[in-house]
Amino acid sequence: MSKHFRVLGKRGRVNIPVEVREKLGWLGNDILSFEVQDNGTLLVRKEQINAEKKDCESILSMFNFLPESQQKEILIKLSVKWAEKERGGLND
Repeated sequence: MSKHFRVLGKRGRVNIPVEVREKLGWLGNDILSFEVQDNGTLLVRKEQINAEKKDCESILSMFNFLPESQQKEILIKLSVKWAEKERGGLND
């Protein structure tokens, strides 16, 4: 196992090294969860989101944690996708 070092930015951001993402199969827009262990380590997991109630609550919780500007951007993108889907359905 190789060790990778990164600096935690002033806004709490850190980049995951490309070697790690490739090895784990992580892609942009994947949902990650963070869990602090009793021994002080951090467990990071890629989550598989299903349309179950508990997963919807997790997504809503994550959404509410985001800054308002990011919430707005997400809602706009989802609205556009929904409109494209609806428009496509009319042509079938």
